[in-house]
Amino acid sequence: MSKKRLSVVVTRRLPDPVETRLSELFDVTLREDDTPMTKSELVAAMKSSDVLVPTLTDEIDAGMIAQAGDRLKLIANYGAGVDHIDVATARQHGVLVSNTPGVLTDDTADMTMALILAVTRRMPEGMAIMQKNEWTGWSPTALLGGRVSGRRLGILGMGRIGQAVARRAAVFGMQVHYHNRRRLHPEIEQGLEATYWESLDQMVARMDVMSINCPHTPSTFHLMNARRLKLMKPEAVVVNTSRGEVIDENALTRMLRAGEIKGAGLDVYEHGTDINPRLRELDNVVLLPHMGSATEEGRLEMGEKVIINIKTFDDGHRPPDQVVPSML
Repeated sequence: MSKKRLSVVVTRRLPDPVETRLSELFDVTLREDDTPMTKSELVAAMKSSDVLVPTLTDEIDAGMIAQAGDRLKLIANYGAGVDHIDVATARQHGVLVSNTPGVLTDDTADMTMALILAVTRRMPEGMAIMQKNEWTGWSPTALLGGRVSGRRLGILGMGRIGQAVARRAAVFGMQVHYHNRRRLHPEIEQGLEATYWESLDQMVARMDVMSINCPHTPSTFHLMNARRLKLMKPEAVVVNTSRGEVIDENALTRMLRAGEIKGAGLDVYEHGTDINPRLRELDNVVLLPHMGSATEEGRLEMGEKVIINIKTFDDGHRPPDQVVPSML
């Protein structure tokens, strides 16, 4: 007698090969359009499935999990970050949570370096001139940016992505510094040629570039607040490819407008798509629509991890990428 297939609901459109493989293995309900589910749709999906496959656009709070009923057993998140899921409450209700760590490390680190270069070399300003057909020719003093070689890079959060950024920055001749809740092992630190700062305040005040690479948790919310941003040198720039909530976006906008910070490269925002309109007006910022992990290879590998987590769970084992509250 064949085993009954797991019922799986996917909340957003995923790459075709991922959806095809999910359909081959499980009883899958796919999303017909690529819009986020409403809160009521998410609750209904959780009630009707054994496994939910959400993305970072799906806020799953304690109240929603409480309404899910007894059928839901696994939330197999399509993404590494799980700050949009109340993992502790899910666990209390017997629902496991898994994610897709590691596969986006290089993609996000590449984008971090791209933003550092774009801001320091004033690329968007040059592109705007060309697109408006306002370029009148080369000039010795036009659009002067700065070299990244020799600059001090401060990395806030030295996990997989932070370390990947450090390796890339070293190739560009940058001096790597970092602050992390735990200091790296000496051999890793030496391999990265990175200098550890126990005091974030002291590091921020001495860096030419600050790269935000830590997750969003209660302890990292507004870690770069107005007071700490004011510690930055006026000629410094800040780049964020992790979570928008780590930076006080209004304070950053005020300081950029006042020239108290040289520039910023942002791929994530404190309030999602609701970006401070005054931030959009600035010439000294590069704003991207959360593209840090947007590679075909990365998206497919994320899907493969989701499938492995669900299949392992279906076989009666713990998902290899299970998230537990103590990890957050």
